[in-house]
Amino acid sequence: MTHDSLYVLAALCALVVATEYLVRRTFFRHFGTALLVILVTAVVANLGWIPAGSSAEAPVPVYDAIFAYLAPLAIFWLVLPISLREVLKAGLPIIALFLIGSVGVMVGTYIGGSINFNAVALGYDVVRDGTLFAGTVVVDNILTAVWMMATLALPRLVLPLWRTREGSQPAADPDYDVTGVAEDTETVHPLDLAILLGLGFAALYLSNYASAALADAGWNVPSILILTALALALAQFPVFATLRGTRVLGMFAVYLFLAVIGAFCDVVRLVGLGRTGLLLLGFATTLVAVHGLFTFAGARLLRIDPETAAVASQANIGGGTSALAV
Repeated sequence: MTHDSLYVLAALCALVVATEYLVRRTFFRHFGTALLVILVTAVVANLGWIPAGSSAEAPVPVYDAIFAYLAPLAIFWLVLPISLREVLKAGLPIIALFLIGSVGVMVGTYIGGSINFNAVALGYDVVRDGTLFAGTVVVDNILTAVWMMATLALPRLVLPLWRTREGSQPAADPDYDVTGVAEDTETVHPLDLAILLGLGFAALYLSNYASAALADAGWNVPSILILTALALALAQFPVFATLRGTRVLGMFAVYLFLAVIGAFCDVVRLVGLGRTGLLLLGFATTLVAVHGLFTFAGARLLRIDPETAAVASQANIGGGTSALAV
């Protein structure tokens, strides 16, 4: 039953509801929905109430569909209201921190992302050692979830130690809504939803088609980059940038994506690997910590805000889609 698609989808939606309730009504408001939904789903998955990850041996179609379709759509909807001027202004600091983070990655010798991971595993013939390869897959999934939570939490934790570009300490805003309820609330008409869904599906189709066509021509351009560029291009036209419902749809899709990230945090399976799993986890954690130290220390020295550092770090460790979600 736990692998039934309707059950899994209903459970994920229920977890988003539960997380929103906790953020609005309890002490957990300090966590924020994005961080808490990963943590709550990870706990539920490890209790066995929903599947803990998806694999070729035990596929979970809902998880695969969310990664393949819903996560890119979330990015498309959230980018639609963004001014290109704001992106260009943020671009240079993010690139600088991405390069600094890359140095940390090389020092720590950690390359995140499933494509990179599997390429290295094939190159070193690790796939022939079933226990070791399974252990590295589990550790990679757990670290993805943990570092996603870290990049969502660290900016808030280190902010008091930061200085702005002007050199002054950032002051806390007493009216800031940490729950994000007001910011995420919109009045939406069915027409708005129809336009946004149609635009999103069409853009996703075109980006996948263009990526495949470019690959046939020898150019490897990820579809998420094409989709983001398309969303940015449309965002420069007021008729698209002012559409209602972009944040509601985008944030709900992001929360489902983050919930699946949490579901892949299979601690039970890691413990089942015994000493091998714990050694791999300890080793990989050290490597990611080295990267994080490089990235956030670089941001502090360059007086770049910690939120930008979090995005750049997630691009290094988790890849483009998770970075855009952060």
